[in-house]
Amino acid sequence: MELRMVASKSFGGAFNLDVDFTASGEQTGVFGVSGSGKSTMVSLIAGLEQPDSGEIFLDGECLYSSRRGINLPPQRRRVSIVFQNGCLFPHLSVEANLLYGLKRCAPEHRKVEFQALVHVLKLEGMLKRGVNHLSGGEKQRVALGRAILANPRLLLMDEPLSALDDSLKLQVMHYLKRASEKFGIPYLFISHSLLEIRLMTEQVLAMAGGRVVGQTSPEQLARERMGLSQVGYINLLQVEKLRKVGGLYVYRWGMEELFVSAGDDGGMAVFELSSRDIILFTRHPEAVSARNLLKCTVVDTFPSGNKVGVELRCGHETLIAEVVVQAADDLAIQARNEIYAVIKASSFRRLG
Repeated sequence: MELRMVASKSFGGAFNLDVDFTASGEQTGVFGVSGSGKSTMVSLIAGLEQPDSGEIFLDGECLYSSRRGINLPPQRRRVSIVFQNGCLFPHLSVEANLLYGLKRCAPEHRKVEFQALVHVLKLEGMLKRGVNHLSGGEKQRVALGRAILANPRLLLMDEPLSALDDSLKLQVMHYLKRASEKFGIPYLFISHSLLEIRLMTEQVLAMAGGRVVGQTSPEQLARERMGLSQVGYINLLQVEKLRKVGGLYVYRWGMEELFVSAGDDGGMAVFELSSRDIILFTRHPEAVSARNLLKCTVVDTFPSGNKVGVELRCGHETLIAEVVVQAADDLAIQARNEIYAVIKASSFRRLG
């Protein structure tokens, strides 16, 4: 997928959108705080709003051009949207909602089979149910299925997870990525959550004040924003449960064992850990109350606002810690130094 957009839109002086970018790839994110222009940009791409001027091209086809007098209607753009509230038809069953998209797709563009999609999204047992009897996560899966059955060239997802709790978010993320990869449908994933962007996308457009202010990788964006975030940089740790000891859960993380208080009896899990919850020592501490003491090597350091990020290699795994500039100077932290990372068992938060 290649999306080329040079467009402006004014809302009576209250807000102005002015974007100029080219995005290519299958999993692209659009990140920004509320009011940065994300949803407005999505509406222009889908044809729900018309720019004041500019041009929009999708895979070389002109969707809009003020100069050439082109403005394809939404149904001819073959672009589907999934909104945060699903927007399902309340008077129709799950099956009828799904088929709504398929029936409006020209036969020559139908490459997604109904039963195959139902299987991928695990909707088999709910086809005859009314949508008012579905959970939030189920509704979003149905909305996603309806959008995909329209066989779009591009799937636009505008804050599709913001109305869900954390456990449902992870479930729906799994289905979103699985369906996109299975049926070869690229997507533009819009969110104000940097964690969602990191889990769902390969590249990201950063927006602020109605403009695209950066185009980078989700990882690089997370590092750049570490010093500005209230929670710092969020490390995502994929672990495997080993045992339970004295009220704590022990997980294997690469070559290390981690003691975690917020575990459960499941096997594989993903935990998040803030860079601000990692305490660094240049020498092995004599005694600490924290249950996790990891011997690491400094890979690199990087500035982020008034903080310094410290990239650590712990066995075969990577952690990002943060310290203030003075602490980095006092500890003489630099690449290839050996360092000890201390983490409380209560600092880990399970996702899902």
